[in-house]
Amino acid sequence: MSEAIRTEDLKKIYLMGKVEVPALNGVSVSIDNGEFVALMGPSGSGKSTMLNQVGILDSPTSGRVLIDGVDTSRMDGERRAHLRLEKLGFIFQFFSLFTELTAIENVMLPMMLTGATPAACRGRAKEYLEMVGLGGRVDHKPAELSGGQQQRVAIARALMNRPKVLLADEPTANLDSKTSLEIIQLFRSLNEDTGVTVFMVTHEPDLGELADRVIMLRDGILESDGRAKEKPRGKKPS
Repeated sequence: MSEAIRTEDLKKIYLMGKVEVPALNGVSVSIDNGEFVALMGPSGSGKSTMLNQVGILDSPTSGRVLIDGVDTSRMDGERRAHLRLEKLGFIFQFFSLFTELTAIENVMLPMMLTGATPAACRGRAKEYLEMVGLGGRVDHKPAELSGGQQQRVAIARALMNRPKVLLADEPTANLDSKTSLEIIQLFRSLNEDTGVTVFMVTHEPDLGELADRVIMLRDGILESDGRAKEKPRGKKPS
């Protein structure tokens, strides 16, 4: 099976005045296409830094990140932006929706950036909103949607360019327990139905165990990497 993500001896050091603060210290992982992986660890362990590196939103101090076999280490900003648009979908804990746009307009944005026609963008956006259970909310603005519905809009938006990898940074942090479970089950459903790779940061063990695999970081070091515990997944959300 081919790799969706590979990091090789990944290191990231931040400067705090004259003091060097290591956020990642030689992390090497390989994630195959179609895996659902949870990245976990205590606060300050390097989870968000790791996700930013894999999302090529930041450059490592040393080491390499490969996305779908492509080495990103020597890319300039324009090539990185193109790779992000083509290969990666991002989901954040604060939803990051434009409040003045409707659900379908928010979802259309990534595909619009590729130069596709508005009609094509609207058609695909409607398809993905239906996939995440919001076919009847396409013309609602974020203020007219619940937190869980806003996160579903964000998920549909992340899928618009049919990425290889969905990167989710604490996607349930602002949701209640029931809605959190529904969102993770939606990730599971998308992973199984479309084959998209999911790489998710979470601090909640019960949600992490719904993944195929859990990678644990501590103090910027890979502490463990193994299969998640088998748990009943329940009914998938409609």
